Amino acid sequence: MAEVIYMPKLSDTMTEGVVAEWHKKVGDTVANGELLAEIETDKATMEFESFFDGTLLHIGVEKTKAAPVNAILAIIGAPGEDISSLLAGAPVVEEKVETPSAVVPSAAPAATPTPVAVPVAKAAPVASSNDGGRTLASPLAKKLAEEKGIDINAVNGTGDGGRIVKRDVDHYVPYIPAVGSVNYTSVAGVESFVDEPVSQMRKVIARRLSESLFTAPHFYLTVDVNMDNAIIARKAMNAKEGVKVSFNDMVVKAVALSLKQHPTINSSWLGDVIRRNHHVHIGVAVAVEDGLLVPVVRFADTKGLSQIGDEVKSFAQKAKDKKLQPADWEGNTFTISNLGMFGIDSFTAIINSPDSCILAVGGISEVPVVKNGQIVPGNVMKLTLSCDHRVVDGASGAQFLQTLKGYLENPVSMLV
Repeated sequence: MAEVIYMPKLSDTMTEGVVAEWHKKVGDTVANGELLAEIETDKATMEFESFFDGTLLHIGVEKTKAAPVNAILAIIGAPGEDISSLLAGAPVVEEKVETPSAVVPSAAPAATPTPVAVPVAKAAPVASSNDGGRTLASPLAKKLAEEKGIDINAVNGTGDGGRIVKRDVDHYVPYIPAVGSVNYTSVAGVESFVDEPVSQMRKVIARRLSESLFTAPHFYLTVDVNMDNAIIARKAMNAKEGVKVSFNDMVVKAVALSLKQHPTINSSWLGDVIRRNHHVHIGVAVAVEDGLLVPVVRFADTKGLSQIGDEVKSFAQKAKDKKLQPADWEGNTFTISNLGMFGIDSFTAIINSPDSCILAVGGISEVPVVKNGQIVPGNVMKLTLSCDHRVVDGASGAQFLQTLKGYLENPVSMLV
């Protein structure tokens, strides 16, 4: 008897999946546990294995197409078996039709949108006179070309002797490089664009962050942290062979220790209850090509700086390779987003629900600071805590930031 394989729910936020690749075609023999397809979720591309032995009789979702969870992905059975009754009640997987535009993306998904050239008449040599190669063009044509930002030398003339006239400028279409050209650039005075299909990851980011921002009442607290001692401590730690501690590793550790002292910040809003988490699982936002992933450093308060650093580096590489598994990104109790490495001094972040807070980490800037009544150079980092006011009050958030500030300004206290 034929068996139906449905689009699996591969993450807690997945509502639909895209078939990135089929490893079998209709008519192929499939064994239980054999790789059947690769499915792109909102967070990763994951290998999907067959649950049955038999012949692949039907593919319900073509490569690069999306289908909702529980739609028919494939049917496996005996060769020649009638599956019409199984398909009769199958939901239709709709294909999205893009509106044609001046420049449109290629049909296959790619890391960088590939513009398609607009059909253009083959250019003819531009006519010129014998007086030094000056282009023959009417004064009106020259004036129009200048107003439109068009190089008059690139326009084909249709007037007497190849003279460029007004109609030539009016009908001028610039050359757009063919598909695959790495030198595609916009042309002055010409409207063009690329329509990028929205990835599964971007759809979920849009939905979840909108829900968070418009559901959770956010408020923000910012503190300046003097990083002079942290810079000295990091330099000393990294002097040891094989050790490479980053400022982000120090922030993760300091946050983890601070959360143990302020359990209100390490809480989640669940509607009818507020969950006070006793464990500390810190989500670390990682930028990838399609958006943002948040792998989780579990029990971060019990781990050393080097161990935290190794985990974060491993997660970052797996995220870029789309190799993260659900266990890698689920269960965070607090989230850190660090844009300091991109030269951002300070920013506010949207809470990663169901967490009650997220910490935005800015860069370290050398600025004048006051020490012992004297203005001296100092290295300052801005931290901004976004709080869900349903769980956290201003005083609780401020106390947490003061504890965090203490750890970072005296990093030796993190090792005691």
